[in-house]
Amino acid sequence: MSSREVKFCWTSALIGAASALATTALLSAKPKDPTFDLVSIDLTSFKLNLPLLDAGLVLTVHITNPNITPIHYSSTTMSIFYQGSLLGSADIKAGSQSAKSCKLLRLPARLDGLQLAHHAASFVSDVAKRQMVLDAAVDIAGAAKVLWWEHKFVVHVDSHITVDPLFLDVIEQENKSDLEIFVS
Repeated sequence: MSSREVKFCWTSALIGAASALATTALLSAKPKDPTFDLVSIDLTSFKLNLPLLDAGLVLTVHITNPNITPIHYSSTTMSIFYQGSLLGSADIKAGSQSAKSCKLLRLPARLDGLQLAHHAASFVSDVAKRQMVLDAAVDIAGAAKVLWWEHKFVVHVDSHITVDPLFLDVIEQENKSDLEIFVS
């Protein structure tokens, strides 16, 4: 019986370890959709434009970035709808968010009294029920830098929110986000 000595090859071991590390990094680096939750609505102003009343609000939104890279995003405007009609908008300023973090954004919003007047009967009914359904949509464009490559992205967010129109409490919400990454 001949005994053969097996020689350990450090090169093969390093290549195997590097491959395992790269595979793990790729699997954990798969981009995930951020999450958005409306925390509160604060009334900031009433502007009387006879015979209508415009309202100023501040929307407090909790945003979570579950990804392993920080993101930078450009300013944009969120559209707010009531019964399919554009009721107002909220401004989102350009900014950034750290990796695997969450933050609160306070978004100034304007609601147009003329648009609400077009749905006066529905609005009065909603006030009586103390439930008003609003929809919101926004596209947020930005970039995430991985090593030395910058990847551009767009996140489209659709929100379906039920609020108490008297006390401006958030009763229920459903938020859907779709992340699209552009490889250049």
